Amino acid sequence: MLTLDADAETALHRQLYNELTRLILSGKLKANTRLPSSRTLADELHISRNTVIAAYDALLAEGYVECRSGSGTWISDLPEPTKKPDSQQDELHLPQLSRRGNVIVRQPKDQTVPGQIAFHPGFPDIREFPFSTWARLLKRHARYPHEEIFGYHSLSGHPRLQTAIANYLGVSRGVECTPSQVIIVTGAQSAFDLCARLLLDEGDAFCYEEPGYSGAFSAMLAAGGVPIPLYVNRDGWSVRTTFEQNPRLFFVTPSCQWPMGLAMRLENRLELLNAAENLNAWIIEDDYDGEYRYRGKPIPAMQGLDKSGTVLYVGTFGKTMFPALRIGFVVVPARLSQAFDAAVSITGKHPPLLLQATLADFIEEGFFAKHLAKMRRIYAERQAEFVGECNAYLGEWLSVEQIDTGMQVVGRFKMPMSDLEFCGLAAAHAVDVSPLSPHYRHSPPEQGIIMGYTGVGATERQKGLERLRAAFQESLRSKDRGCVA
Repeated sequence: MLTLDADAETALHRQLYNELTRLILSGKLKANTRLPSSRTLADELHISRNTVIAAYDALLAEGYVECRSGSGTWISDLPEPTKKPDSQQDELHLPQLSRRGNVIVRQPKDQTVPGQIAFHPGFPDIREFPFSTWARLLKRHARYPHEEIFGYHSLSGHPRLQTAIANYLGVSRGVECTPSQVIIVTGAQSAFDLCARLLLDEGDAFCYEEPGYSGAFSAMLAAGGVPIPLYVNRDGWSVRTTFEQNPRLFFVTPSCQWPMGLAMRLENRLELLNAAENLNAWIIEDDYDGEYRYRGKPIPAMQGLDKSGTVLYVGTFGKTMFPALRIGFVVVPARLSQAFDAAVSITGKHPPLLLQATLADFIEEGFFAKHLAKMRRIYAERQAEFVGECNAYLGEWLSVEQIDTGMQVVGRFKMPMSDLEFCGLAAAHAVDVSPLSPHYRHSPPEQGIIMGYTGVGATERQKGLERLRAAFQESLRSKDRGCVA
């Protein structure tokens, strides 16, 4: 029985093709069965003969049917389709994921949830972005296409964007590099993945911050690295405790530690640089939101202190502009430029050159610096207001402190409570916050929530805090009921 819907979005000839392939693959239409003529089937289904001919032509092109001279259209003699496994036991005999694949699928995902109030950490306020200016610059290139940005060129980055980034980083972050050292990729996570693939062998030890950023940790783990905790607290980074384990790579966020918002002191930076040189190790410096320092001058990047060429500096425009841009970069030591250029070529991690050329204009013509200065002022005000409001709305359950940098604050629970369970409860109240405990992997985790304040205005912020208060109250009521039971 063939069923077609004249009101569906899918064209009728495609619907007919889909129905016939379903019947053929399920075995209901057997091999060497003659199909009705196009005229006959058109009359039966009350559709035009051209619709049937179009469906038959598609089936013929893909080998489902064959035309026999003088006798019409017949179902081809196809190999027996593979049966779906009937049980988990049957699945054991199917191809499986690699070891790396199994590691990857077990890692946490970090994504926003549409329709919720986004206290998601690291999310900028895209409503403040000058999209009209961006559209004008984009249109400038799109209206006059040329091979430079519409071909397979400059896989490691558009030369003008590489130059613009190198100049900007030299002035604003104290990074010392040439344009050829700037490798353009599809976001910071792509940079971490490339670094892990190129710098770690299976079984190599890597140091990660505890607590620390899950995305980089997952990339190193998937590359076969063996994790060593680099403990972070208010007293600094415990670099010396890692020496005996001979790490191949250190991953740090020195300008704004994730998730605590601490800044690494100069003595810690020099200690880490000396350790990397003595151990013949690499340092990945993640400067994901180093531009956002609200008191005092921005802290220069550690890369500018590196005299032995061990630091790879990673940045992204997702925090300063908008996440969907998917443009980041890694500044590599000069001797690694060719290796990263080759890696980008075979992994396909290069963003569209059209967007890269537009971003180069946005930086060169001063729009990026103007937008960044504006957002730094806005976010400084929002952080102060948000911390005060958190203590007013949620102070009974949560301790929140103001910090000098970043796009998020940490709220520590004042009573025993699972942050994973609470974040699920917050989501049920349509608020997006992140749990603190998953960022601890070796030490006993603190329980709390990581809250971004940059992506929400005053009205939405107040509404979100009211919903979080309701979530805390509901959590306490649930505990009280459990105690009574």
